[in-house]
Amino acid sequence: MAKTIEGKGKKKQVKLNTNPPKGTRDFYPEDMRQRTWLFQQWKDVAKTYGFSEYDAPVLESESLFTRKAGEEVTEQLYNFVDKGDRAVALRPEMTPSLARMVMAKKGGLNLPLKWFSIPQCWRYERMTRGRRREHFQWNMDIWGVNGVEVEAELLSAMVDFFKRVGLSAEDVGIKVNSRLVISEVLTELGIPEEKFAATCVLVDKLEKVPIDAIQDDLTELGLDRSVVEKLTTVLTNKSIESIASVLGPDSEAVQQLSKLMALCKAYGIEDWILFDASVVRGLAYYTGIVFEAFDRRGELRAIAGGGRYDKLLETFGGDPTPAAGFGFGDAVIIELLKERNILPSFAGAGIDSVVFAMNENLHDDAIAIATKLRQSGQSVDVVLEQKKTKWVFKHADRIQARFVVIVAPDEIANGEVSIKDLGCGEQTSVKIGELADWAVNNAI
Repeated sequence: MAKTIEGKGKKKQVKLNTNPPKGTRDFYPEDMRQRTWLFQQWKDVAKTYGFSEYDAPVLESESLFTRKAGEEVTEQLYNFVDKGDRAVALRPEMTPSLARMVMAKKGGLNLPLKWFSIPQCWRYERMTRGRRREHFQWNMDIWGVNGVEVEAELLSAMVDFFKRVGLSAEDVGIKVNSRLVISEVLTELGIPEEKFAATCVLVDKLEKVPIDAIQDDLTELGLDRSVVEKLTTVLTNKSIESIASVLGPDSEAVQQLSKLMALCKAYGIEDWILFDASVVRGLAYYTGIVFEAFDRRGELRAIAGGGRYDKLLETFGGDPTPAAGFGFGDAVIIELLKERNILPSFAGAGIDSVVFAMNENLHDDAIAIATKLRQSGQSVDVVLEQKKTKWVFKHADRIQARFVVIVAPDEIANGEVSIKDLGCGEQTSVKIGELADWAVNNAI
């Protein structure tokens, strides 16, 4: 395709840029097979844990995402004013849309609810390995339950997925912490509660930038640099026991984390879970337990993350509602599976049989035979134009079909077809009336 530019009586053809917009992807058939496989793994886990699927528009009101806490997500919006003069944005995450949907029912939903989705999310951010400007994200959320039993269930589901795709606790770990750790430290330091969320967002940035880079933000919040330095000292703790020595054994954060660890042991996932006080997560709405799955070799960015966000509905004017969930992107996990050399091949299209007629007069017979095989559950590719036998076998090999069904004059006269097994090279004759049985007997 090309567009035409006119000037000085001449028409100049401008060649179409065939690349997708920067940071986005095309999904060719092999890519789609990979994506479908990954999505199905996610859906199977969600179904196993009793979750129901939902969806929402990719285009939302901009105000749904513009919280005043200095979050990166607010700064990375794909936003614009539409033709109706409405400020809208492509969703950068799904949780606010979920909150909107829950509020829209005005208490009409039965709690607890366990919902999942696999939305495409958009963020205009710097691209690195495993990070694009669009990605698909598996979201699992539970609303209406206060206790850390929710977080333990979500962590178990995450581990279940890792196991299904061939990863072990030696490959992946999940760091857990509680925002209450920070809240209790900030309270000790005399920082007012209304500054807690924004402080957490700043602390999360310290994993990527030095403290000098956020000095202006600290000043704007009215925080002394020493407050963040004291806080980061506390956040270097890697054991609940060491945090307990700072916060005291009666600390709500310590009790919460201890109970979560006990529940993880009950689920049999304790080898995957470790306490790390430095995990804060960059979204202001988190209120309790937060967690982050990571590559133990340290070669990739965070694989997934989530936590508790009991006050999110309140920020939109709704009633306080306990909730927790996680987001799990498609890009990093694929990179990790490639790194470990355990990503399946998606080169084959999943075709069982290629059916072709030896001459044009047999095409109707080929269609009838293909129809029988399809009705018996096979995936069948009919050769729709006259091709030489050599081409047909090359084509079947290229799409990794399992069989070639040859519709030839002599065989049709005898009420049968020739079928070649491309795996072993054996060729047999099968009666047309017995094709359904043959298809069943050769099902994978």
